[in-house]
Amino acid sequence: MIAHPMASLQEGREAAPLRYALIPVQGYGIAEATVTMMLDEDSGGAQARVLGPTEMLPYGAQPVLVADTTVYGATRVEELLRRWGALPKPWLVLVSDAPVRPVADARYLVRALEGRLAGVVRVAYLPVLRAVKGPEEALELKDVQAAAAKLRRAMEGN
Repeated sequence: MIAHPMASLQEGREAAPLRYALIPVQGYGIAEATVTMMLDEDSGGAQARVLGPTEMLPYGAQPVLVADTTVYGATRVEELLRRWGALPKPWLVLVSDAPVRPVADARYLVRALEGRLAGVVRVAYLPVLRAVKGPEEALELKDVQAAAAKLRRAMEGN
């Protein structure tokens, strides 16, 4: 992955630079789609979007790795960070996959990786994600909106 120096174009006009470039570590599912919309804040993909497999990191965009709180997720993050190179340190958004603490091995591995990351943000378990058709429907619910506000505050340093 390399940084791309040009701003993205949207609908034939130059758009504001992308703020968050999301990289799903374990594949793309409802959790990744919801985190993307949480960070985008109704801007239609202008603030946050998922990068394609061969897409370059847009210049000025903050890379954001999205994984679940399993040992498998932490191991995939570690493997990706081994190949990260000279790009800006990414944020790690951990989406809880269960209503309990992550297992010790996952917690320890993430803690060991913190020096290679801009920061780690944990999104609480959202059982509603199991019952919605898409992230738009999820973001209509209060608990998801609260998690989105907490995620944005953590990443913006407020």
